[in-house]
Order: sequence, then C-alpha cells, then structure tokens
Amino acid sequence: MAKYLNPKVDLTFKIVFGEHPNLVKSLLNALLPLPEGMEIVKVEYLTPENVPENPSKKYSIVDVRCTDNKGRGFIVEMQSYWNREFFSRTIYNAASMYTKQLEKGNPFERLKEVYALALVNDEAFDYEGDDDYMQEFYITNKKHPEDRRSDLSFIFVELVKYKPKDRGSRAIKELWLRFLTEIDETTKKADDVLLENPEISQALEILETSAYTDADMYAYNDALLEIMTQRNAMKNEREDGYAEGEANGLAKGREEGRNEEKLAIARKMLAKGMSIDDVSEMTGLTPDEISKI
Repeated sequence: MAKYLNPKVDLTFKIVFGEHPNLVKSLLNALLPLPEGMEIVKVEYLTPENVPENPSKKYSIVDVRCTDNKGRGFIVEMQSYWNREFFSRTIYNAASMYTKQLEKGNPFERLKEVYALALVNDEAFDYEGDDDYMQEFYITNKKHPEDRRSDLSFIFVELVKYKPKDRGSRAIKELWLRFLTEIDETTKKADDVLLENPEISQALEILETSAYTDADMYAYNDALLEIMTQRNAMKNEREDGYAEGEANGLAKGREEGRNEEKLAIARKMLAKGMSIDDVSEMTGLTPDEISKI
C-alpha cells in the first residue's frame, strides 16, 4: 500500500493548502515575488459565498483563495494540464477578486494587490532555460518596462520543468517545489531534508494514506482517473491540432484513455483486497474485464 498520496490531486491539494493557513502562507511567501518587508504574516480563507463562481470548471483542479492581514488577495490554483484558456481564466479570476473589493465600499485608491499563483503540472510556455520554470506577468509600460504596476500579478510555475540543483538545500522555496514534484504514490520515504522542515513535514503527514477513509480513497482514485483521462485527451488535442482537437481530440482521448485508466485504478483496488463486484461498481468495468487484469 502506498505511503503517500499525490499533493497535486484535487482532494489532497485542498486539504493541504485549503485547510491549513500556515501551509498556504508558507507556500505563498516562498513562491511569490513579494517586495522586501511585505511578506504575508497571516491569511484568512475566503468563504464560498464571497467567492465569484468560476465560469469554467473545465480542466480545473482547485482554487484556494485567501486574503492577508494587509488586505491583499491571493489565488492558488493547481492545473494538471495546460491549454490556451488557462491564461485568460487566470486573468479573469484575479481581476474578479480585485474588482470585488469595490462591492465592500472601498474607493479605487484603496484597492489592494491581487496575486494569482498557478502551479502547472505541464509545459505551458515555450521559453527555454535551466531556471525558466517560473514565469511572472505584470502590468507594465511598454516604453518603460521598469514602470511595473503590482495591482495584478500572475505567477505561473511549470512544475514539470523544475529540477533541483542542490538536493541538500533547505531554502523553503526549493523544499515546496520538491514536495510538489517528488511526492506521489510511489514515494516510499520522503527525503530527510523535507522531513526536517516543520511545514513540509506537516504537509507530508497530511498526505499519509493511513489518514484517509475508504470513501476518501474512492474520491481520490476518481479524481486521479479524471486527471489521467483529461491528460490523454489533451495529448490527442495537441497532436491533432487545436482546431480539430477541440471537436475531436477530447472525444478521442476520452474514448481511448478512459478504459485504460479504469483498468489502472481497478488494479489498485484489487491490490487493496476489494471484490470484483465492488471494483465493477466503482469503475464501470464489467466483471469479465476485471477478471482478465
């Protein structure tokens, strides 16, 4: 049985960063380019009724939204695959949080900065370079790029491009990136450098499979299945070209990938001792298909 679950899956990401203010505060301080002396001291989650409804849940895994003691807004989103809609949606979400401050009666001059942190487990941009896994976008003056306005900041971290240069580094930025890129169901033991940090150690403890009920595991496996299915669909979309992929790629990917990923999940369920009937009910596979695994 796996020791840890993957922190990039909906269920676990929400628990780690959506239920533990100290951990999301640490992540934001580590990855955001905050001005010196302007680190986040305390965060408060926005309740669902205060959060504008996401207009498109398509391909989205999770949003964590919060404010800090200075009134600044923060959005943390995990994306398992990238397409051209994500950038626009990230701008929309940050702008919505920014303008929503006006609904509370704040005049324009009191609007606080909003930071959008998008963690992408995919290649999002064509930039190349050893350290080109993090991209920052701001409002700037074309003729005077040094004139950067911080009202809205968009930070994209391409997790698949991150490669630690010093595995012994105890810098919190490197530790969080390693946590997000190295820990999954195949991890038998976390690196001692990760375990030595109190915040990373707490996050790892949250990911331990022993803390989850059977119902949690069903939900986790279902989310994992959906991620793999969508990833396969996006692969077909990219290979076929976006125009045809939008109409045909997703359908083709779902048709070819769904059954393959169902079989992968079924194998895990059987390994945990679940009956063929239960596996059939949870995955939609026939008992005959399961018996041939």
